[in-house]
Amino acid sequence: MTETHATVAPGAPIFPPGRYGRRREPGRRRPLLAALLAAVLVAALGLLTVKLYTQYGDPEYDAQVITYTGITDTEVLVDFRVTVPEGGSATCVLRARSADGAEVGREEVTVTARPGERQVTTRHRLATSARPFIGEVLRCRPAA
Repeated sequence: MTETHATVAPGAPIFPPGRYGRRREPGRRRPLLAALLAAVLVAALGLLTVKLYTQYGDPEYDAQVITYTGITDTEVLVDFRVTVPEGGSATCVLRARSADGAEVGREEVTVTARPGERQVTTRHRLATSARPFIGEVLRCRPAA
């Protein structure tokens, strides 16, 4: 035989008194505290990101391909411009790819800006193992 009470919602379980201990009252929620903790976490991660980027990032070394010409079965001429710190040097990685996307040539090139200048424009003849379709600059970093 089941026991029914007028104060119990339909479908809610009925527990015998004293058998399972004291029932807890629903806890008070604190959405403001959770939002504040989330905001502090986001701010801390943002500060850490900015610190690491300024410490390890290379925003001053930027390369742009001007043109690639002189394509033959064994080489490509790559004209490119590099922005470096004033009077600084950079080591850039150049790559040539064939029409199917395979890498057919790669070389590291060091460029140096004249004193007082921040940009270096240069032309490099990149040797390839097959006919290239494109010549590109992958990245530039401070010269070692």
